[in-house]
Amino acid sequence: MERYHKNTIIKCQSFALHCILKKQFEVSFLKIMLRFKKLILLKYQKQLLIDFFISDLLPLKDSGYQVTREFLLSVVEILIDFIKKSNDRSTKVVDFHQPDQLMQVFDFSIPEDPQNLDQLLVDCKDALKYQVKTVDSCPSHDLLCFFVAIHFILYSHIYKAHPHYFNQLSCGLDIVSLAGEWLTATANTNMFTYEIAPIFILMEHFILKKMREVIGFPNGDSILAPGGAISNMYAILVARHTMFPEYKCKGLKALPQMVLYTSEHSHYSVKGAGATCGFGTDNVIEVPCDVNGRMIPEELERLVKEAYAKGHRPFFVNCTCGTTVLGAFDPINPLADICEKYNMWLHIDAAWGGGCLLSPKHRNKLNGVERARSITWNPHKLMGSLLQCSTVHFRENVTF
Repeated sequence: MERYHKNTIIKCQSFALHCILKKQFEVSFLKIMLRFKKLILLKYQKQLLIDFFISDLLPLKDSGYQVTREFLLSVVEILIDFIKKSNDRSTKVVDFHQPDQLMQVFDFSIPEDPQNLDQLLVDCKDALKYQVKTVDSCPSHDLLCFFVAIHFILYSHIYKAHPHYFNQLSCGLDIVSLAGEWLTATANTNMFTYEIAPIFILMEHFILKKMREVIGFPNGDSILAPGGAISNMYAILVARHTMFPEYKCKGLKALPQMVLYTSEHSHYSVKGAGATCGFGTDNVIEVPCDVNGRMIPEELERLVKEAYAKGHRPFFVNCTCGTTVLGAFDPINPLADICEKYNMWLHIDAAWGGGCLLSPKHRNKLNGVERARSITWNPHKLMGSLLQCSTVHFRENVTF
């Protein structure tokens, strides 16, 4: 009996006493023992989370229901504890640490080997431990309406986590990402300064740095964006500012007629960004694709020469890696050669296909990715992170 937690035994004793005091003598010894067994089992299952990994969770493992349940319940306990402490006036608003101190007590590194579920729970606790307590309780006006609304939404919702859902590029449900989303919502903080979100600021820094390393950018800069369309627009804005810094003060009138190029199968956001950024959709030229949906490099060079002959200035090429039409990957190296020849900015829209960078089998589809000057990569697509999770990365540091 010593191996079991004292509180577990006390709970069973309390239940037995409750039965006696209520004169429920029909409650058998067997029922008491079943309650005891249930409490012990729950305790045992939580202890065993150290032996399980993400691959043991639903939907990756059909038999992962119990592990998934215990993991999420453990996350909820952590969040409830944080909410309780956030409303305790006797505690500090924040246990503040300088960045170098925080990096000593919290491991921001991305390990090569998978972490067990117990370690993920420890990370959740530590993340909230050093988080500013911005949460405050407020009265609920109509819980009944709230629960009815939840029921209606879930009942009528498309099951994007269903194995047969293929309608959009983002699908599936990653349980660990779900836990992170709950933690983020519970913390309820902005990220505009280090003092208000120290853990999240450093976490973002190290995650984006790791993603750049995977791409092949030893230095550079990155940012999280509201979605792939905005990431592509950020890339165009940075390209314009970097190549034509006079635009900042003098505007478009000081620049030649600039032209952007993208494949005829590319995402609509590129043409939309051309309008939003003031270039005009007529100056976003669609380059023909081959039968496999890949941009034809020879056609790109032909169109670039035509633009120069008209006195225009070609300056931006969008290379799509993972089109929404056929899932095609444009040939990066030939397009990079043309961009270097004509001094154009090469951007890679790998919103969908960026996840292949993590695959030993399929990484070759993005050979030459390190030659781009910017790349869009959406973990909420091929990597299964929850919406929205979009990033844009730059080979050089960005300064406006």
